[in-house]
Formats: sequence, C-alpha cells, structure tokens
Amino acid sequence: MLLRLPTSVSEARDHLAEGAVPVGGATLVWATWQRDGFPAQAVSLRELPEANVLGPEELGGAVVLNRVDDRVPEVLRRAAGSVGTGAVRRAATVGGNLAGSTLRCLLPAALVLDTRATVLTSTGVYDTDLAEVVAKSPVLLSLRWRTPVASAYRKHEGEPGGPPPLVVASALHALGEGRFRLNIAVRDGYEVVSESTECGTDPEEPLSALGPTLLSDVPAARTAVHDQINGLLPR
Repeated sequence: MLLRLPTSVSEARDHLAEGAVPVGGATLVWATWQRDGFPAQAVSLRELPEANVLGPEELGGAVVLNRVDDRVPEVLRRAAGSVGTGAVRRAATVGGNLAGSTLRCLLPAALVLDTRATVLTSTGVYDTDLAEVVAKSPVLLSLRWRTPVASAYRKHEGEPGGPPPLVVASALHALGEGRFRLNIAVRDGYEVVSESTECGTDPEEPLSALGPTLLSDVPAARTAVHDQINGLLPR
C-alpha cells in the first residue's frame, strides 16, 4: 500500500481523484483492511495544515483526539476525552470519529455547537452541515462553530459488549436581552437526536419545551439534561 501525505489541498484532491482511500487515524479501517485486503493507495491528512487547525472556533479533521484541549468549548473537549482508551485517543482523529465511525462520539457535542463542516472531494472543497457528514462520510477537513456562553457533556457508563452508552450534550447561545438558545443532543444507542429551544434563566422553561419531543422515552437523559440546564443557565 502506498501512503500519500499531501501538504496542500490540491495535492490531497489529486490523490482522491487517483483513488486513494482516506486513512484517518486508522483505528477503525486497519482491521477491515487486514481482513479484506489493503488498498493500492491511501491518503492521510496529517501533514495538511487546513486539517490540523485547533482553536476556539475551529478544529481540523486530522487532529487526534488526545490533542483536543481547552482551546475548544468544554462540550467538545469532554467528548473527545471520553473516546476509548488513551491509546485510541492518540491515534483516532476528529474526522475518523465523525465521518468514519458508527459511534460518532463527537457528534452530539458538534451538533449543540451548531457546527459546520468543510469537506474535501476529488472535485474540490465545500462547506456543509453535519447531516451530510453523517450520511455521506466525506473527507473532513475541519469543523467550525460559534463560541457558546457555556456548554456541558455527560457520557454514562456502558456495559462491556453492550450498546453504546447514553450521551447528553448541551450548549447555551446568547440571543440578547436576557434570552438564550439552548441546544441539546442525546445519543441513545446508535441514534442521535437533537433539539433547540429559546429560553430565559428559568430552567423549567426549556425543560417544558424539550420534554415532549426529546426526553419522553429516555428517563436517564431527562435527569442529565435537567442537571446540565441548571448548570448552564445564569443565575
């Protein structure tokens, strides 16, 4: 297998056009390649500057999870820190987790931040939403968002060999004049659902608005959301 390490977007695009397979952190695809055979060419974005950004409102797809620190919002940092073991986080990338994994542990955190994605194809670069990233698994160059007022993340304990553990993520965005937009996302099994509601500083207001749609069938999520709302809203 020939591993391509492009240093420019045009190089990366050319390699994809030649049939190179994105390798990401290789934590998921390597076992498949060992079983089914290695591709003739693979491409890694680890040397591509656009895929390695890390700042208050951006995160590159080639950034490995153990590099995600307090430069990003708390919800995203905690999500990255909850993935697998230390060895996994030293190899798994942001792009691999969102576009190449069925678990998508970063997805609830990215959703509540109103994240947009920049993706790369063999024909060029374009911006899109997370729904397309999930549906089409493109090559993820980077993520971008607007800094929230506050955010929170909780991942419940899972059973060994059981379904993915429950995840609740939330972020509070200022609207002005004492009003806020509260985004909540819940991963229950492999399904991720998200809701948004406008609210003031009374925690019962968003709970009343979110309950009928997001939380009615997930009692543990209701408790986690209640705790997060109480922690996020200003007093």
